[in-house]
Amino acid sequence: MQSSGNIILITGGGSGIGAALAHEFHAAGNQVIIAGRRQAALDAVAAAHPGMVAMTLDMADPAGIQTFADRLIADFPGLNAVLLNAGIMVAEEKIDLAIAEATIATNFLGPIRLAHALLPHLEAQAAATILTVSSGLAFVPLAATPTYCATKAAIHSWSLSMRAQLEDSSVELIEIVPPGVQTDLMPGHADNDQMMPLTDFISETMALLRQQPTPAEIHVERVKFLSEATKRGEFDPVFAALNRH
Repeated sequence: MQSSGNIILITGGGSGIGAALAHEFHAAGNQVIIAGRRQAALDAVAAAHPGMVAMTLDMADPAGIQTFADRLIADFPGLNAVLLNAGIMVAEEKIDLAIAEATIATNFLGPIRLAHALLPHLEAQAAATILTVSSGLAFVPLAATPTYCATKAAIHSWSLSMRAQLEDSSVELIEIVPPGVQTDLMPGHADNDQMMPLTDFISETMALLRQQPTPAEIHVERVKFLSEATKRGEFDPVFAALNRH
């Protein structure tokens, strides 16, 4: 991925990892469009970055995604990168169908629908990038958030397959694999000293994204405890440690 000169859409750009990456891409000389459900949060991020654009998008709304994509391409015909970052993480007691369905719609179907709407445009660019965001929990799940972990495992698998399908096209696919990060994704995360500080995660992630060629998967050192557990033959003890009460 080229580090500057892109026109990049970042979903979930109003807070957390999305807002922090939007800041970094903007500072590196990219045109950044941030999208999300909360217009006030988006506007606050954009106001701190002259030239950044904020657009409302609900990743759980199929019709809205297509309308959004059509408007985005019309307004930014040079769009050549999309970071599919928006997501929700909610604890579930056994099976909570409302939480499960909302999580799947936002975290998995949403990125697929948006990628589908934008892919013909991206394939027409000389060079384009789709960035997905999975999680270390895609590799070792947290029992308290079963559907969240399942959606992230699905995003990881989908990324592997789509990368192979796009191999002979102008579109590269990069998967970012975060550990637990100090954001407001779930109550208490921002102040949890077991989570990786957001500034550290962003700094290490951007350094990896600037590498040429860019790695197909972005694993900061902190996430490898989870993402490489199976490779080390340690899945069972890592799962037990993660889910110890």
